[in-house]
Amino acid sequence: MAGNLLANYVQVNVMLPLDVVTVDNKFEKVDETRAQLKKLTEASVDGVMVDVWWGLVEGKGPGAYDWDAYKQLFGLVQEAGLKLQAIMSFHQCGGNVGDIVNIPIPQWVRDVGASDPDIFYTNRGGARNIEYLTLGVDDQPLFHGRTAIQMYADYMKSFRENMAEFLDAGVIVDIEVGLGPAGEMRYPSYPQSQGWVFPGIGEFICYDKYLEADFKAEAAKAGHPEWELPDDAGEYNDTPEKTRFFADNGTYVTEKGKFFLTWYSNKLIKHGDKILDEANKVFLGCRVQLAIKISGIHWWYRVPNHAAELTAGYYNLDNRDGYRTIARMLTRHRACVNFTCAEMRDSEQSSEAKSAPEELVQQVLSAGWREGLHVACENALGRYDATAYNTILRNSRPTGINKNGPPEHKLFGFTYLRLSDELLEGQNYSTFKTFVKRMHANMDHNSNVDPLEPLQRSMPEMPIGKILQAAHPKLAPFPFDENTDLPV
Repeated sequence: MAGNLLANYVQVNVMLPLDVVTVDNKFEKVDETRAQLKKLTEASVDGVMVDVWWGLVEGKGPGAYDWDAYKQLFGLVQEAGLKLQAIMSFHQCGGNVGDIVNIPIPQWVRDVGASDPDIFYTNRGGARNIEYLTLGVDDQPLFHGRTAIQMYADYMKSFRENMAEFLDAGVIVDIEVGLGPAGEMRYPSYPQSQGWVFPGIGEFICYDKYLEADFKAEAAKAGHPEWELPDDAGEYNDTPEKTRFFADNGTYVTEKGKFFLTWYSNKLIKHGDKILDEANKVFLGCRVQLAIKISGIHWWYRVPNHAAELTAGYYNLDNRDGYRTIARMLTRHRACVNFTCAEMRDSEQSSEAKSAPEELVQQVLSAGWREGLHVACENALGRYDATAYNTILRNSRPTGINKNGPPEHKLFGFTYLRLSDELLEGQNYSTFKTFVKRMHANMDHNSNVDPLEPLQRSMPEMPIGKILQAAHPKLAPFPFDENTDLPV
């Protein structure tokens, strides 16, 4: 019986504080972190997730890596008996929801932008976003002779060499590859630092000279040299109907609009594919899985244009599955998809935002499962209440426990955002411990659940046409129960 129940066990990880390594790349909170990790272990948590900031490690100059602080931290995680999910954080910390510290991308990279500001994502008004390099420079050797992708690959190689002891010991089990702002595979379409406020539709962010040239070349190839990037899609805080692009029967349903949206979303998929291919080469043979994060853009989900998803690069409509295409690309690398907002209920959202986080979660998880992927989740906002935990539990095993073996669908893992003194105090801590127990199907902690095989080489590149076949027909999500059968 226990063996059958074990197949229902969902691993729980906790994200470490953003500043666990300081802005000057030191690990100073040794005793505090050791005490916190001990409490996590006592709560039967399986592992922790941590941002490994590019801006800190390669901050001093090209190819000058300093891993000391992270080695000390990882040693502490190993000592605590926890597993580790490492995020290759090629983005800036600061400027997004919950960012309490400011860690920019390396200064020497930003210096290139002084003479060539188009290395940064750019909106139609010309505002640059310095959180992450535009995917337009993925293959441009602008950085002391290296392309952006070569910089990311070299960083991961150095990580593998320097963290070999933790990889070999099975401490590091997950390499989450940062692919955009906040580490998410998306465009920076809703930057708070530039005045975006929820639930603004955001803006298309492809007006740097590199992406613009790419679009013009593709449009000419398609026989439309006259087509330009959109000029009718509004501004960050507009509502869809204020724009011509997203209006009913607006530009987004025209031939030109569909061409643009396909190009914009395909660029993002190719960006993820190329960097995952590099990550796969680097970590070949390690007992880890590669993962990427997709943002939970749940506002304007209930309107036909899905405006906020489209500006972020997710070409998802009522009749087109914009997430299954991403999942299909991931199958080539056997990578895990990590999705957010697992704690949200539709009933908690404001009606004017036309928000539907539950439907969105169900769509994305179903897309991943249909493509045969490991699927993981996070919560978007810090919560300590039973309602949030029970929603996560429901999403983790949509049709509940199966006493005879694996449930039809379950999450591979869940990462709680994030570790704080507040989480580890009083009632919050006892509720959290109960939550972890329920995620584990009421079983004791078990470190041998879902063991990972050595990473195999990615399969050959998939033609974009085969990836796009996953967009149609858009299938209904798998059934999800209204409530979990194992509430907190």
